Amino acid sequence: MWIQQKPNALAPVDELQGHTVGLKFECNKCHTEVFTDSIGVPAPDHLANSMEDDGQFEKEEIKCPGCNMTHEITVKSTFDGVKFDVSEVAPGSVSYQVNH
Repeated sequence: MWIQQKPNALAPVDELQGHTVGLKFECNKCHTEVFTDSIGVPAPDHLANSMEDDGQFEKEEIKCPGCNMTHEITVKSTFDGVKFDVSEVAPGSVSYQVNH
């Protein structure tokens, strides 16, 4: 089941930590729907010094099959939640699903 990530909202870390997710989004350049392979969701860093510093990152790149544009994907995991950041896409166009 695809869950749309709302702009400025975080996905629940307790539901995603320890799992992998698939992302889908629409390319800004050619409007092709792009699907990623499984991406691991990192655990928040318990040794972080501050709230701003508690993020763990997973970075990936994927090429759009329609126009070969490279999109950079950052998965940031904090104690507040998980954010999927994809370059060159419209806000609100990123969806995710948990792979069990």
